Amino acid sequence: MPSIYLSPSVQEYNPYIIGGNEEYYMNLIADAMIPYLLASGISVTRNNPGDTLTQVINQSNAGNYDLHLALHSNSSPEHLAGQLQGPDVYYYTYSSAGKRAADIIANNLKVIYPNPDLVTVLPTVTLAELRRTKAPAVLVEIAYHDNYEDATWIANNIQTIGYNLALSVTEFLGVPFVEP
Repeated sequence: MPSIYLSPSVQEYNPYIIGGNEEYYMNLIADAMIPYLLASGISVTRNNPGDTLTQVINQSNAGNYDLHLALHSNSSPEHLAGQLQGPDVYYYTYSSAGKRAADIIANNLKVIYPNPDLVTVLPTVTLAELRRTKAPAVLVEIAYHDNYEDATWIANNIQTIGYNLALSVTEFLGVPFVEP
């Protein structure tokens, strides 16, 4: 049975311009994903919102997962506060499987995000959740929580985003997508 470590943000200190915070909304998206993943025959392990990043990485590495998927939302640098938009899909630079997963996720997000040209795939060596996990890993910055349009899009599309990300996971793992 294929398996995934699902890691919604534990960053409750990142406020949304519309109210709420990153941890709250990313956990809602994880909640929306899980029924689709389970119905598709994918085993899911999920972090606890009270975990630290080190605990999340250690828990992921303690298992034998086919994918580590981190769910986040982004914020602009202070001088651009509220101005940036769009999903950023990160993978570890030296992981071909991570790149393949990131490309699938980005291509599917382009179908639902209002401006598909703003969906980007970015290699990185700096993000610990990508660099230190043994499973192929992707960190999705779903949109910018300091941008009103992006934050509203996330809040109004929890189910759609969850469905889309679950579909991406099944595509990456090569299993049929099954509706619950």
